[in-house]
Amino acid sequence: MKKKKSKVGNNIKYSKIVIFASLFLFALMIARVTQLALAEEIDDTNLQALAKRRTTKTDVIKAKRGNIYSSDEEILAQNVSSYKLIAYLSPSRTTDKDDPQHVVDKEKTARELAPILGVSEEEILKYLSKEGVYQTEFGNAGKGLTELTKEKIEDLNLPGIDFVESFKRYYPKGDFASYILGYAKEEITTNEDGSEETTMTGEMGIEKYYDSTLKGEDGYTTYQKDLRGYKIAGTNEISKEASDGKDIYLTINSSIQFFVEQALSEAEANYNYEWFTIMIADAKTGAILASSTSPSFDPNKRDITNYLDMNVSSPYEPGSTMKIFTYMAAMEQGVYNGNETYHSGTYVTTDGTEIGDWNRAGWGDISFDRGFALSSNVGVINLIDRHLSADILRSYFKKLGFGKKTGIELPNENPGELDFKYETEIFNAGFGQGITTTPIQNIQALTSLTNGGVMLKPYLVEKIVDPDTKETVYEGKRTEVDTVASETTVNKIKDLMWETVNTPGMTGAGYRLDGYNLIGKTGTAQIADENGGGYLTGAEDIISSFAGIYPKDDPKVIIYASVKRPGGGKQNVIWKAIKDIVVNISKYYGTDPDTTNEQELTEYKLTSYKNKDITSSRTNLESMGINVTVIGNGNKVTKQYPSKGDKITSGTRVFLITNDSNLTVPDVTGLSSKQAEDLLRILGISVKLEGNGYVTGQSIGAGTTITDNMEITLNLSPKF
Repeated sequence: MKKKKSKVGNNIKYSKIVIFASLFLFALMIARVTQLALAEEIDDTNLQALAKRRTTKTDVIKAKRGNIYSSDEEILAQNVSSYKLIAYLSPSRTTDKDDPQHVVDKEKTARELAPILGVSEEEILKYLSKEGVYQTEFGNAGKGLTELTKEKIEDLNLPGIDFVESFKRYYPKGDFASYILGYAKEEITTNEDGSEETTMTGEMGIEKYYDSTLKGEDGYTTYQKDLRGYKIAGTNEISKEASDGKDIYLTINSSIQFFVEQALSEAEANYNYEWFTIMIADAKTGAILASSTSPSFDPNKRDITNYLDMNVSSPYEPGSTMKIFTYMAAMEQGVYNGNETYHSGTYVTTDGTEIGDWNRAGWGDISFDRGFALSSNVGVINLIDRHLSADILRSYFKKLGFGKKTGIELPNENPGELDFKYETEIFNAGFGQGITTTPIQNIQALTSLTNGGVMLKPYLVEKIVDPDTKETVYEGKRTEVDTVASETTVNKIKDLMWETVNTPGMTGAGYRLDGYNLIGKTGTAQIADENGGGYLTGAEDIISSFAGIYPKDDPKVIIYASVKRPGGGKQNVIWKAIKDIVVNISKYYGTDPDTTNEQELTEYKLTSYKNKDITSSRTNLESMGINVTVIGNGNKVTKQYPSKGDKITSGTRVFLITNDSNLTVPDVTGLSSKQAEDLLRILGISVKLEGNGYVTGQSIGAGTTITDNMEITLNLSPKF
């Protein structure tokens, strides 16, 4: 009889299998846990970063982009607040029913917001009726809201309505100096948590060149959050303050820039041309006082047709203004004799190429001096053929800075080209054809004529200031590049430029202004044919230019202007603009014929008068020729404007604010908008501006007692 297998034995075997299987699964679990604990990534996912994102939140503290000012403190670029409307929909925000923190009445909210946002109630209800969301936005209608719109919505006192503040770049003067300023572009990126972040990056001009300086450095706050995204009480918080961007003060003088803008605006309205550029520099320092191009653009609208600044980034054949420097090369070689003669009209090179004067019949046998004033190409050819060489000419042009960048503080500067080798190319280069230069290079070379032969580096930034500490972290200054000419050469060239403008029948006679002592040299360059060799031959296929100095003796400014394809090939478009600018500049500097005595100005660095006796402070300032306005009837100075350390000149107005409890509104007429704003805000008065320039009127009269929440409107106009 067979024995039956023991059930106990089977059970033991089964139990062993279960135990071993359990141990194996447990080992797998331990291995997996160990892997999860030690490994940085699992299935291409960084576990530590994932955990951190779920429990940690970082709020970015945006740095404020620095402002850009003119040298006379007119604001040219600034940040303005912009707001995005949001609505909290989750009832969980409300802990006190008497003070609701979410949208309670959706229909009422939609009804009252609709007319302000300019959309229908139904559109707003669509956003307010979203299910299961903590908060909502309102599409494009709720973005980019102004301070005024924000105040209107706040006055409605609607529960659950809030705003997210951001900044956008604003250019108060529109197309004023737009190629110098450029623009900063706002870009919105969406984070993993759905929040939006705005970054601002300079795209052109100073905004691009000094982007990192203007941008500053963002700060942050990092903390532990709960499931709803709120900070967990009692947990650690790590913070770093934002470092705001620096303020940049340009060498651009708002009055002189306005003269240029005004002249170009009039030219655009009355003449035809492809483009027209004007650049003006301080004759003694190389500081750029004005720079503009027509057509221009408004940085607020970005209606840009050309992204390159013609004065810096787009070289072209300069034409006969280069004769200034060819003649200088001959003089510096000691080979120039102004009375030496040649036969004008045409010249045939050794390869048979005929090169002519603009008057191909010529003026017979004339001197090199007369050839300069008549802008004779044949005169330059004879000068090079008899006394110079390609190497001498090229070397001198390079010494003057042509063929390389000046280092002006703008992006995309172009060095131009000095490429000439063969006889015809050498002759052409001598009168500005076949080579390319930029206006800023010509400005640099011309500084040698206003500084006794010493060439200066042009510059655009006067200073960079930390807005928090008011510390000047950088200061632009006069920089000597090289001595490129003797006093004898400089004086001779200036005499030739005077003859060119002030002698009837010479090529610059159209620029003559009786009594103004403007000197200069004209240029007319043919435009190269892009489809083949040679030059275009149409009457308008030219670039007309003018290199000028005003006045001849003790120069104030250097002017370089050029216009492409002037209507009918006529020069009157550039004559009119330059003459208008010179007349206005002469009034600004007090050098016009109607001013007999030019006032000598002395510069001072203002000291602090705070807590000092008002009488002695006033006496001290007036002894330096400074005009003093005392605000209030107190006996001590509590505040002053301008501030300690600011540079002022004799004739400047300084305001001393006393320890009087009943202060009155000062007369701010004649001050720049920036000066007036700063002063009035020190006094606790809000300011609204109408127009641009200097204060010509104020809505609240001088002497009116200052009250809380006082607001004043200032009417502004250009100085001239």
